[in-house]
Amino acid sequence: MGGLRRRSLLAAAGGTAAAAGLASTGSSQAQALPRGATAGATQAGTASGHRPGPDEGKVGKLLARMTLEEKLGQLQQLPWAYDTGPGGPGTRAVEDAARAGRLGSVLSIYGARTCNALQKLAVEESRLGIPLLFGLDVIHGFWTTFPIPLAQAASFDPQVAVRDAEVSAREARSNGVHWTFAPMMDVTHEPRWGRIAEGNGEDPYLTAAFAAAKVRGYQGDRLSAADRIAACAKHFVAYGGAEGGRDYNTVDVSESRLRNLYLPPFKAATDAGVATVMASFNLIGGVPAHADPHTLTDILRRAWGFDGMVVSDWNGVQELIPHGVAEDGADAARLALTAGVDMEMTSTNLVTHGKRLLREGRIGRRRLDEAVARVLRLKFALGLFAHPYVDEGAAIGEPSAQARAAARAAASRSMVLLKNDKGVLPLRGSVGSIAVVGPFGDSTDLLGTWVMPPAARKFPAGTVLDAVRQAAPGSTVRHARGVDPQGDDTSGIPAAVAAARACDVTVVVVGEPPALSGEAAARSDLGLPGAQERLVAAIADTGRPFAVVLVNGRPLTVGSWLERAPAVLVAWHPGIEAGHAVADVLFGTVAPGGKLPVSFPRSVGQIPIHYNHENTGRPYDPDDKYTSKYLDLPDGPQFPFGHGLSYTTFRTDAPRLSTGRIAASGLRAGDTVEVTATVTNTGSRTGDEVVQLYVHDRAASIAQPVRRLRGFQRVTLAPGASRTVRFRLAAEDLGFWTNDPRGEFRLEPGAIDLYVGGSSTAEGRATLTVT
Repeated sequence: MGGLRRRSLLAAAGGTAAAAGLASTGSSQAQALPRGATAGATQAGTASGHRPGPDEGKVGKLLARMTLEEKLGQLQQLPWAYDTGPGGPGTRAVEDAARAGRLGSVLSIYGARTCNALQKLAVEESRLGIPLLFGLDVIHGFWTTFPIPLAQAASFDPQVAVRDAEVSAREARSNGVHWTFAPMMDVTHEPRWGRIAEGNGEDPYLTAAFAAAKVRGYQGDRLSAADRIAACAKHFVAYGGAEGGRDYNTVDVSESRLRNLYLPPFKAATDAGVATVMASFNLIGGVPAHADPHTLTDILRRAWGFDGMVVSDWNGVQELIPHGVAEDGADAARLALTAGVDMEMTSTNLVTHGKRLLREGRIGRRRLDEAVARVLRLKFALGLFAHPYVDEGAAIGEPSAQARAAARAAASRSMVLLKNDKGVLPLRGSVGSIAVVGPFGDSTDLLGTWVMPPAARKFPAGTVLDAVRQAAPGSTVRHARGVDPQGDDTSGIPAAVAAARACDVTVVVVGEPPALSGEAAARSDLGLPGAQERLVAAIADTGRPFAVVLVNGRPLTVGSWLERAPAVLVAWHPGIEAGHAVADVLFGTVAPGGKLPVSFPRSVGQIPIHYNHENTGRPYDPDDKYTSKYLDLPDGPQFPFGHGLSYTTFRTDAPRLSTGRIAASGLRAGDTVEVTATVTNTGSRTGDEVVQLYVHDRAASIAQPVRRLRGFQRVTLAPGASRTVRFRLAAEDLGFWTNDPRGEFRLEPGAIDLYVGGSSTAEGRATLTVT
């Protein structure tokens, strides 16, 4: 089609094409995008970013009564000391501010009695009685710890995230918490980054589906309900691109990558009605996110029409000074408020300098009132003015049986079988003897990063050892730790080897402690810590059958021992029901059906290594030195995105299209293309397969990734059974965002290859021509 082919048939400055990130928010059985008003929808929103709600009159009347000091106070969030109630050490400043009506929110506080006592100071002793907003990092559970979010993404079932959020919201709200700083939706290609554990991996479509699901689970239909809490989409934006995987580090990103990779999950969250957004720590093209009007105002407010509250991250306003863009605290407050931050977490620059900034004309009264109004609207929506206190007698104090069952199901549904040579798994319940070895075989340290509140640790994870004993009551179960999670002591390996030699099969439970993932936990080496690889090698030397269970918060490099391990199961950090969930999969009570939400590298030196990369002008060719590759490594990751085995086998037929040609004008008007594929269980056991749909634009005015996930369905099939899965593709699935900072979406004519199968390396292909 020559040069004319590049003419955009669906392009719009100012965002008049399909909005960035209108990705799937449905259940695992309906992962094609919801249609309705999405295809070709406007991205413009309202100029002010606010749509009047039912409490607007109350907000206006309250604003009219407030002094400047009280307004600034509503924009202040201060931290609480976990282990004290009012009157304890470290709480005086918070209490005094609450009494004076110069405090809007408190973070890191929980407990019905503690929250009520502090709330009483604000409601009954301050001049206007405005209630406080209590926030807490409820990331993957409150009392009931679910698997880490990265693990949940491996389920390829957004209902897992919904159930986590529902249980978490019920437990947290009963304990006085109104607001969680979750979900985190930072797409990342950096497994060295510890916070990969807190997100959903390397793909924006998958992350968007889970982000929207988590928002719905937390918030439900009514924020004021006694079992719901406000969600917070974080971190806005591009935090997952931190250079070198070092937390808080710089991100240098083009506009097209910002809009195609990092923004879609946030758009999905705002479409799902997320109440708040948190700014990120990183620079975006030299501008700190807390001071970036392009993302916080131009995109979030004006283009998307988000009318909720934006909160800073911990000390994020103050950190504009070391970033080198603010001269002092007053300048930092000015930059953040002007850019679009409404509430300042921890640092106090707005409260301290706001009056002078307003007097000097460096901030505007209209912008100040706008920020205060957003805080008040959220408090009205949560029902805090009508019901500021929680029922202390109804506070949930421990995980219920139903919550534990949900966490157990989520954990087993999230596990990924990397390999299973010679059918080592599943284990037979009648096996005569089993050895459980490794530093995590008898460990309760399997809850994962971000266990909040800290008191939740009084409900530790169940151990794999205990669960194996319960699952195989007739078997002799031996145990030897072998090595510690970290450290070079190998004196325990002989005992582990002896246990393996004495048993029919061995389960080796190794991985990384939760402390090695999460915030401020970047790693330069992604191998098994300490002497764990030597333990695996020693068990392999016995020649006895064994399976490795990995407990991890990120992809690990497993190449040094992978070939010697007959079976490898990625359990992630599974949460409170870790032991039972691992045993469920090991013994086949639950068939493994999870898929990798992030590629596993062969070596740290490969990073970044991800499936959704662009091609070079010299793609990999093993026979040509002068192509893109490493001299000392095979091409590609150790395990690709979307990979995962089952205890049975599947065949997915080539995709079929409802039409082989479609006009871009029709797509813009809302037309879709149906893609169908038939998947068959070709094995002898019932199992789950995740059918995945990928697209690739062969030639575009901006080079496109070699593949992009645009649909997935997790299906359960009995032996010999088949099912036809269906996806619908629209304009937003086939087009892309350009580098125009105003927001330009294009759908160009030409050939688009569609791939359907069980991973990102799927070979079944059909071609769609856009005219």
